[in-house]
Amino acid sequence: MLQHTPREMAERSALQVNPAKTCQPIGALYAALGIERCLPHSHGSQGCCSYHRSHLTRHYREPVMASTSSFTEGASVFGGAPNLRQALKTIFDVYHPDVVAVHTTCLSETIGDDIPSIVKKAEEEGIIPPGKIVVHANTPSYVGSHVTGFANMVRGMVDYFAAPEEAKTNRINVIPGYVEPPDMREIRRMVADAGLTAIVFPDTSGVLDAPQVGAFRMYPKGGTSVGELRRTGESRLTLALGAFASEPAAQLLETQCGVPFKTLDCPLGVRATDRFVETLLEAGGTATEVLEEDRGRLLDLMCDMQQHLYGRRVALWGDPDPVIALAEFVTDLGMIPKVVITGTPGKRFERRVKGILKKTAPEAVVRANADLFFLHQVIKNDPVDLLIGNTYGKYIARAEDLPLVRFGWPILDRVGHTLFPTVGYRGGLHLLVRIVNTLLERKDRDDPDERLELVL
Repeated sequence: MLQHTPREMAERSALQVNPAKTCQPIGALYAALGIERCLPHSHGSQGCCSYHRSHLTRHYREPVMASTSSFTEGASVFGGAPNLRQALKTIFDVYHPDVVAVHTTCLSETIGDDIPSIVKKAEEEGIIPPGKIVVHANTPSYVGSHVTGFANMVRGMVDYFAAPEEAKTNRINVIPGYVEPPDMREIRRMVADAGLTAIVFPDTSGVLDAPQVGAFRMYPKGGTSVGELRRTGESRLTLALGAFASEPAAQLLETQCGVPFKTLDCPLGVRATDRFVETLLEAGGTATEVLEEDRGRLLDLMCDMQQHLYGRRVALWGDPDPVIALAEFVTDLGMIPKVVITGTPGKRFERRVKGILKKTAPEAVVRANADLFFLHQVIKNDPVDLLIGNTYGKYIARAEDLPLVRFGWPILDRVGHTLFPTVGYRGGLHLLVRIVNTLLERKDRDDPDERLELVL
């Protein structure tokens, strides 16, 4: 597929080839699914919503529910207010959600639709039933990435639900970031193991990894309840797990409700998870035997497999928060990151990754707002032993005959990513097993007969 990618590199400022990101609305849609009994709504053309639903469905292999304002040429010229009011009427009459989370698209942003004013008029007209809630986030596709859209929708949750309370409870908030449902479940488990009570939002566990029960459920059991979201302003601390996806909501919660926050890396790998656990302990938690044993198992496997990992050159790409933590984890494994990119804009990513790699891989190519064409060219000039990233890297893997560990979003051609965590010590164990087994499978494939060993 990519046999003709040239080795010679040229700077590009107005063109991306095979982007390492997608647009804001898809991230906002995913975040909205983390609210209990919430129907995401795309205020734009039908095609936008169809693409976002299908892409999420292919990744999660679950039916992703969302509605759309279905813009026509007329709505594009005269505004989408009538479409949104009619959509809300149909949604509440037919689908009965407790919350509708509206996100904008390129088209509605370009024509300048004022969503709060449209929603207010819908309330005055009785279109929104008593007790039902409509929230919104502005998510123009031509700015940022799907991670930006996720962050904007989570910030919208704080804006609409959180109320300031002078009397704070002993509870904490945890904003997990753009991670998978099993990751959100694992974060909740770790907080509970530490003896703390937390509101985790958004929480897609139980929604996009729902069990098969033999009947269709429009709103699977799961998601952060409206009551919990309203109580986030009463918490004494917020942990934002990721500067890109989680920090904007935590900042607004501090400004709006006086809840202090602390930004941590996505708790992936040993050191990032250690920092998360240490923060839980500082917040009043306790170090349990379960957490200590989980950490010990991960360290044990790292030691046992060191001979297969040390010095291996690796290329990483994906969403900024998980990739930052992944870069730190692979260096702890003795591997050498040669190129680390994200499609999301932000110099903060480059500063953080370069800081992590300054002693172990100072020559690594690190770039935000990059694409996979750039990644492929870097690999052609400085070959690696392993690729770690999403499904779109499989073409590079085929072209360069390299092993690929699928990581992040989206993964469209394998299963398991929606069932097993990547964060925490247990998640690190799952990820490390995949990395090691991929390298061992490649060794078996490439070894001549006289070197094909039974025990590795």
